[in-house]
Amino acid sequence: MDKIRLYRKRIIPAECIELSDDEILYRDREVIITKWHTIRPKKTLSHGYSCYFLERGFKVSKFYAHDGSLISWYCDIVSHTFDPETLTYVFTDLLADVIVYPDGSTRVVDLDELAQAFHDQLITAEELETALRHLDKLLNLIYKGAFDRLQKYINDQEETDHAGF
Repeated sequence: MDKIRLYRKRIIPAECIELSDDEILYRDREVIITKWHTIRPKKTLSHGYSCYFLERGFKVSKFYAHDGSLISWYCDIVSHTFDPETLTYVFTDLLADVIVYPDGSTRVVDLDELAQAFHDQLITAEELETALRHLDKLLNLIYKGAFDRLQKYINDQEETDHAGF
């Protein structure tokens, strides 16, 4: 069977890297769930799990510290392309992010980068609109108390992963 390839494309800073060490735990038409270790060593962040919600336009990640404690849930607003011939996904980070802390508090970050990218013509008006619409959908889920439905994808897969299945 051919291997699915995942790429992370950033606008600021401009880069596109293959996530070759990410392990795909589950994939269907709606989601891709991975587990990973940080690409570049970080002081606190060590590893985690991510769930790409393909049609919803966001990626939800569970961030762990080196000691195994939960740091936060980190949500990236993304768009993606898929090449069926090469089984390649390219996920473009649309800059706006949402952090959900273990105590339930929420913080929206990097909107300044989104504005700067538009100002500098690094993204189109359509990409800006897409980012804001996906951000709005995600925040509405969080504010309605439904974020646990998104977390469940990772939590269930993490349980299966730890059980050794």
